[in-house]
Amino acid sequence: MRTGFRLILTIVIIIFCFTGQQVLAQNIKAIKCGQFIDVKNEKLLSDIIIIIQKDKILQVGPKLAIPPDAEVIDLSEYTVLPGLIEAHTHLMLQGDSTSEAYDEQLLKESISYRTIRAVAAAKMALEYGFTSMRDIGNEGTMYADVDLKRAINRGIIPGPRLQVSTRALSVTGTYPLLRYAWDLDVPKGVQIVDGVDECRKAVREEISSGSDWIKVYCDRGYWIDTTNHGISSKVNFTMEELKAIVDEAHRWKVKVAAHAIGRDGIRSALEAGVNSIEHGDGFDDELIARAIKQGVYWCPTMLVSDYVAGPRTAAGNSFWTQMLDYLHTAFKKGVQAGVKIALGSDAGGYPWTMNPVGEIVLMTKYGMTPGQALRASTLVPAELLGWQEKVGSLEVGKFADLVAVKGNPLQDISLLQQIGFVMKEGKVYKNAFTH
Repeated sequence: MRTGFRLILTIVIIIFCFTGQQVLAQNIKAIKCGQFIDVKNEKLLSDIIIIIQKDKILQVGPKLAIPPDAEVIDLSEYTVLPGLIEAHTHLMLQGDSTSEAYDEQLLKESISYRTIRAVAAAKMALEYGFTSMRDIGNEGTMYADVDLKRAINRGIIPGPRLQVSTRALSVTGTYPLLRYAWDLDVPKGVQIVDGVDECRKAVREEISSGSDWIKVYCDRGYWIDTTNHGISSKVNFTMEELKAIVDEAHRWKVKVAAHAIGRDGIRSALEAGVNSIEHGDGFDDELIARAIKQGVYWCPTMLVSDYVAGPRTAAGNSFWTQMLDYLHTAFKKGVQAGVKIALGSDAGGYPWTMNPVGEIVLMTKYGMTPGQALRASTLVPAELLGWQEKVGSLEVGKFADLVAVKGNPLQDISLLQQIGFVMKEGKVYKNAFTH
C-alpha cells in the first residue's frame, strides 16, 4: 500500500516538475538589443540582453546567456529604451482647443460614446510608445476614466498603465460650459465646489470613486502684464479653500495637480502645497526657486500651446503667440535652474492623431539635451507618479515596459516619433521591425 502511494506521489512530482518547467519556459523572453539607452546615466550601450519572466525584467546586461527555451526577440538592429511616460493627458477629449469643439463634446456626445473614443485613444497612445500615463481631468465624463483604467489593468483593452484624476475642481462661474442662457442647466467639464466644506467633501468623493490624483483649476483670465513683464491671472479659489483641498487630499495620501498658467495662479498653488504645476507659462525666477525648494514637479505642455497659437486652430492669435514666448522663456529658466520637469503635452487638448512625442522634441528645442528630455519622459514622470520602483528604466524587478527605434535618440530625439516596437509588461503590442 505504502509502495503504491509512493509511486503515485513520485509520478505526480515528476509531472509537476515537467509541466512547471514548460510553463516557466513559456514565460521567459529574451530581447537582443543592438543599442540600449541607460536613461539614468544618459548613455548608449551595446550588445545588451534583457531576460524577461512574465511581466518583469529578470536580468539585464551585456552578452547574457539566453535560456534555451526562451522566446527570443531580435532587436539587434535597433535601439531599445524604456517605455515613455506621459504625465498630462485627457483620454476623454479628442481636441478641445476651440470652445466650439469643447462644447460639442460635452453637449452632443454621451459619456458612453466619449468612453468608446477614449478606448481608441488609449490604443493609439500605447502604439506611440507610451506605456504609462496620468490622465489629468476627464472633462465631464464623471468617473468613466476609472473604468477605462480598470479595463486596461484587466487586459480587456490595450492601453497605457493609468493614473486618473476624474473630475477636476473649480469654483462657480470659472469654467466651461459658459455663456449659455441663465435658465439652462448645462453640463460642466469640472466639479464645482464653493467653500471649505464643499472642497473637502469633493476630495473625499473623488477618492472614494477611484481618483488617483486631485486636479484643481487655480486660475483663469490670463493677460500680459507689461508693468511687471510677465503673465498675470485671476485666482479661482480662496487660499482657505485651496489649502483645504490639498490638506484633505494629502491626508488620504493622494497628490494634487494644479492647473496654473499665470504667476498669480502658480503662486497660489505653491503656497497651498500642491505636488505638480500644469502649464506654468508664467513661471519666473522667484517661482521657479520656490518650486525647486518645495520639490514640486512641472508639466509645461508646450505642444498644446504651440497647437493653439498656430494657424491650425481658430484659437490661434497674437495673444497666444505671446503666451507661448513666455512659456519658452520660462522653460529655459526651469531647465537651467533644475526644476523637476516631467513630460506632459496635454494630449486631448489637441487631437490624438497627433503624436505626443512632439512635446519631447520641443523640450530639446527650448533648452534640454536629448538625454535630459529622455529622463523627463521616463524617470522623472515615474517619480511624479510614485512608480519609480516599477517603471521609468530597464532594471531588474521593474515591469518589462520598453520600446525600440531605428537610430540613436541621444543624437536625434525626433526618432522617437517613429517607434516601431512596443512592449508593456512583457507583452508585445507593436512590432514593425521583426516578423
